[in-house]
This record gives sequence, C-alpha cells and structure tokens, in this order.
Amino acid sequence: MKTLNQKNEFTMTKSIQSAIILSAGFGKRMLPLTKNKPKPMIKIGDKTLIDLILDDLNKEGIQSATINVHYKGSILIEHLKKRNNPKIIFSNETNKLLDTGGGVKAALNLINDNSFLVTNCDGLWKNGLGPVIRSLNFFWKRNALDAVICLVKKENTFGYDGKGDFFLEDNAEITRPKKNEPAPYVYSGIQIIHKRIFEGEINESFSFNKLWDKAIKNKKIKAVVHDDIWFHVGKPDMVDFTFRNLSKK
Repeated sequence: MKTLNQKNEFTMTKSIQSAIILSAGFGKRMLPLTKNKPKPMIKIGDKTLIDLILDDLNKEGIQSATINVHYKGSILIEHLKKRNNPKIIFSNETNKLLDTGGGVKAALNLINDNSFLVTNCDGLWKNGLGPVIRSLNFFWKRNALDAVICLVKKENTFGYDGKGDFFLEDNAEITRPKKNEPAPYVYSGIQIIHKRIFEGEINESFSFNKLWDKAIKNKKIKAVVHDDIWFHVGKPDMVDFTFRNLSKK
C-alpha cells in the first residue's frame, strides 16, 4: 500500500507548474454564508478559502492557476484582481455549470501544460497543501498514468459524512465499493491528471467519476494516501471548527 506521510521530504524538481481550482459551485450547503458571495470567498480566520489554496500553490512553485467561476463569479474575479502569484486565469461557466469533469475539460485550452494539478477549494489539510503536492509529484513522475489522486483515511477527516469512496490495493490501484458498502478511503479533492484522460469526451456537464471509472478499467489511475488531518469545509459549522483546529499547528 502506498502511504506517503507528510514528514517525508522530496528534494526532486517539481514538475507540475499549472493547476485548476474548482470554484464554480452554488455552495447551497453553506447557506446562509453563501447568500451574497461564492463559497471560495468564505473566510477561515482572516483568509478566504481561495486565498488559502492559492498561497499554498504559490509556495510549491505553481506558476498559473485556472479558476472556474459560475455563482457570483464577478465577486471572485474582483477579489483576485490584485493577485499575481500564481498567475490567475478565469474559466467562465456563467451560462452553464459543468460539474467537476466538464468544468476542467472546458478549461483545457487555458492550461498550457499536459499534466496539471486539480484541486477543490473546500478541502483543507492540517499541515497545508504543500506536502500533498510534493507527494503527488513524487508519485506522478514515476508512473505513466492518466491520474494520480490523493486519498485520506476516513478516520482522519472532519466534516465528511459519507461512507467512503475507494479501496486501495497493494499496487496503489483503486477499486470502488459496492452500493452502500463502506470504504476506508475518501477522495481529498486533489489530484494530478494528464489531458489525455479527456479523450473522447464531449463538452458537456459531467462528474470526474466518469473519467475515474474509465481510468480504473484501463489501469491508468493510482492513488496515494496522505497521512494528515483533512477538513471538508462543506457546511457552516465547519468554518469556525476548521479555523480553531488549523490554528493549533
């Protein structure tokens, strides 16, 4: 089983220079906090979710970050006008929300690199995104894959109330649980992918689960498990809880 602890240090040159941050959802579960602003603008302490993610990307050498926008997107665009590091590129989904897979596919022409990072904006780690990105980079450079996803043990999550997403085999391959079957690992919202994973897909709204299922069948996807505490900021009560626990570093 491939388990990479945040204490491991990788000195290799970072190969991933581009990222896309999925930021286009309505944030309905975060109401009333999202009544007048998009979810990425919610603050954890004195920083917004989107800035926390961008700060970590910048520290890890990510040069450009594409951000898809839909609900109250103009507020997010205005907020990020002054950011230069990383370079910000917007993918406009104002006319139609495209879900996770469709949103990334629609932004492919804005991303220069064939391999890039994909991350949600509502998943935060106790020790930040940096160790996760280094772990993914380390594994990615040693495997010819379409995707490497980062998983977290279910018992290491806060704010997650599902049954789990995947089982992990000794060769780092993943399998899906059967219907209503609990699984020990949760997708943490961050992965590295190659553009070829979208081959044959048309421009429409679809979930990344469609791409993962295809990659599982073709044995072109593997996973790493990051040994840290993960907070899913998906409901209002997780805002203060996350801030209090992140501040205990």
